[in-house]
Amino acid sequence: MRRTLITTGTTVAGVVLLLSMKPHHQASSATPPPAPGPSASGTSGPETSGQGGDGTAPAANGTFKGQSVDTEYGPVQVEITMSNGRLTAVRVLSAPSEDGRDREISAFSLPKLTKQAIAAGSANIDTVSGATYTSEGYITSLQSALDSARA
Repeated sequence: MRRTLITTGTTVAGVVLLLSMKPHHQASSATPPPAPGPSASGTSGPETSGQGGDGTAPAANGTFKGQSVDTEYGPVQVEITMSNGRLTAVRVLSAPSEDGRDREISAFSLPKLTKQAIAAGSANIDTVSGATYTSEGYITSLQSALDSARA
Protein backbone atom coordinates (compact mmCIF):
# COMPACT_ATOMS: atom_id res chain seq x y z
CA MET A 1 0.00 0.00 0.00
CA ARG A 2 2.80 2.39 0.92
CA ARG A 3 4.67 1.69 -2.35
CA THR A 4 1.49 2.36 -4.32
CA LEU A 5 0.99 5.73 -2.64
CA ILE A 6 4.62 6.76 -3.24
CA THR A 7 4.51 5.64 -6.88
CA THR A 8 1.19 7.40 -7.48
CA GLY A 9 2.36 10.58 -5.77
CA THR A 10 5.61 10.63 -7.71
CA THR A 11 3.80 10.04 -11.00
CA VAL A 12 1.29 12.81 -10.29
CA ALA A 13 4.08 15.23 -9.34
CA GLY A 14 5.99 14.37 -12.53
CA VAL A 15 2.92 14.89 -14.71
CA VAL A 16 2.15 18.22 -13.03
CA LEU A 17 5.72 19.42 -13.58
CA LEU A 18 5.65 18.25 -17.18
CA LEU A 19 2.37 20.02 -17.89
CA SER A 20 3.52 23.22 -16.21
CA MET A 21 6.43 23.58 -18.64
CA LYS A 22 5.92 26.16 -21.35
CA PRO A 23 5.95 24.81 -24.89
CA HIS A 24 8.61 25.93 -27.36
CA HIS A 25 7.32 29.14 -28.91
CA GLN A 26 8.40 29.73 -32.49
CA ALA A 27 8.39 33.31 -33.72
CA SER A 28 6.13 33.91 -36.67
CA SER A 29 7.61 34.57 -40.09
CA ALA A 30 5.89 37.96 -40.03
CA THR A 31 8.51 39.18 -37.56
CA PRO A 32 10.65 41.88 -39.16
CA PRO A 33 14.24 40.87 -39.89
CA PRO A 34 16.92 41.92 -37.43
CA ALA A 35 18.88 45.07 -38.07
CA PRO A 36 21.71 44.50 -40.52
CA GLY A 37 25.09 43.85 -38.98
CA PRO A 38 28.51 44.37 -40.46
CA SER A 39 28.93 43.18 -44.02
CA ALA A 40 30.43 39.72 -44.48
CA SER A 41 33.58 39.45 -46.54
CA GLY A 42 33.34 38.07 -50.04
CA THR A 43 29.92 39.50 -50.80
CA SER A 44 28.99 41.07 -54.06
CA GLY A 45 27.72 44.60 -54.08
CA PRO A 46 24.01 45.24 -54.13
CA GLU A 47 22.19 46.65 -57.07
CA THR A 48 19.40 48.91 -55.93
CA SER A 49 16.25 50.04 -57.57
CA GLY A 50 16.17 53.47 -55.92
CA GLN A 51 14.69 54.71 -52.72
CA GLY A 52 11.05 54.02 -52.04
CA GLY A 53 8.60 56.93 -51.88
CA ASP A 54 8.06 56.29 -48.17
CA GLY A 55 11.71 57.01 -47.31
CA THR A 56 12.62 53.35 -46.81
CA ALA A 57 15.91 51.87 -47.92
CA PRO A 58 16.10 50.83 -51.56
CA ALA A 59 15.14 47.26 -52.42
CA ALA A 60 18.12 44.97 -53.01
CA ASN A 61 18.60 43.13 -56.28
CA GLY A 62 21.40 40.74 -57.15
CA THR A 63 23.34 37.88 -55.64
CA PHE A 64 24.99 37.97 -52.24
CA LYS A 65 27.37 35.44 -50.70
CA GLY A 66 27.05 34.55 -47.06
CA GLN A 67 30.05 33.92 -44.91
CA SER A 68 31.55 30.43 -44.90
CA VAL A 69 30.62 28.87 -41.56
CA ASP A 70 32.82 26.09 -40.18
CA THR A 71 30.73 23.35 -38.60
CA GLU A 72 31.85 20.20 -36.83
CA TYR A 73 31.57 18.28 -40.12
CA GLY A 74 32.79 20.88 -42.59
CA PRO A 75 32.10 24.37 -43.96
CA VAL A 76 28.68 25.58 -45.08
CA GLN A 77 28.23 28.60 -47.34
CA VAL A 78 25.24 29.86 -49.32
CA GLU A 79 24.62 32.49 -51.95
CA ILE A 80 21.25 34.19 -52.23
CA THR A 81 19.46 35.95 -55.04
CA MET A 82 17.34 38.96 -54.17
CA SER A 83 14.77 40.56 -56.44
CA ASN A 84 13.01 43.76 -55.37
CA GLY A 85 14.12 43.14 -51.80
CA ARG A 86 12.70 39.60 -51.69
CA LEU A 87 14.62 36.38 -51.32
CA THR A 88 14.03 34.45 -54.55
CA ALA A 89 16.74 31.76 -54.56
CA VAL A 90 19.36 30.16 -52.37
CA ARG A 91 22.31 28.26 -53.80
CA VAL A 92 24.57 26.15 -51.59
CA LEU A 93 28.21 26.88 -52.40
CA SER A 94 29.73 24.47 -49.89
CA ALA A 95 28.41 21.83 -47.52
CA PRO A 96 29.89 18.98 -45.47
CA SER A 97 30.95 16.20 -47.85
CA GLU A 98 33.91 14.45 -46.17
CA ASP A 99 32.32 11.00 -46.28
CA GLY A 100 29.19 9.23 -47.45
CA ARG A 101 27.23 10.06 -44.31
CA ASP A 102 28.02 13.78 -44.64
CA ARG A 103 26.87 13.73 -48.27
CA GLU A 104 23.70 11.85 -47.29
CA ILE A 105 22.85 14.36 -44.55
CA SER A 106 23.52 17.30 -46.89
CA ALA A 107 21.41 15.71 -49.64
CA PHE A 108 18.31 15.42 -47.48
CA SER A 109 18.69 18.56 -45.34
CA LEU A 110 19.80 21.29 -47.75
CA PRO A 111 16.74 21.13 -50.06
CA LYS A 112 14.47 21.34 -46.99
CA LEU A 113 16.38 24.31 -45.61
CA THR A 114 16.31 26.08 -48.98
CA LYS A 115 12.57 25.54 -49.34
CA GLN A 116 11.96 26.92 -45.83
CA ALA A 117 14.21 29.93 -46.42
CA ILE A 118 12.49 30.94 -49.65
CA ALA A 119 9.04 30.46 -48.10
CA ALA A 120 9.97 32.51 -45.02
CA GLY A 121 11.98 35.09 -46.95
CA SER A 122 14.38 35.17 -44.01
CA ALA A 123 16.76 33.08 -41.94
CA ASN A 124 14.05 32.51 -39.34
CA ILE A 125 13.69 28.82 -40.20
CA ASP A 126 13.77 25.53 -38.32
CA THR A 127 16.75 23.22 -38.24
CA VAL A 128 16.36 19.83 -39.90
CA SER A 129 16.29 16.93 -37.47
CA GLY A 130 19.40 14.81 -37.85
CA ALA A 131 21.32 17.66 -39.50
CA THR A 132 21.66 20.14 -36.66
CA TYR A 133 25.22 21.29 -37.36
CA THR A 134 24.61 21.63 -41.10
CA SER A 135 21.33 23.46 -40.43
CA GLU A 136 22.93 25.91 -38.01
CA GLY A 137 25.77 26.60 -40.46
CA TYR A 138 23.26 27.12 -43.27
CA ILE A 139 21.15 29.51 -41.20
CA THR A 140 24.21 31.52 -40.10
CA SER A 141 25.52 31.81 -43.67
CA LEU A 142 22.03 32.69 -44.92
CA GLN A 143 21.66 35.44 -42.32
CA SER A 144 25.03 36.95 -43.26
CA ALA A 145 24.02 36.99 -46.93
CA LEU A 146 20.70 38.65 -46.04
CA ASP A 147 22.55 41.22 -43.92
CA SER A 148 24.80 42.00 -46.90
CA ALA A 149 21.80 42.42 -49.16
CA ARG A 150 20.16 44.85 -46.75
CA ALA A 151 23.32 46.83 -46.00
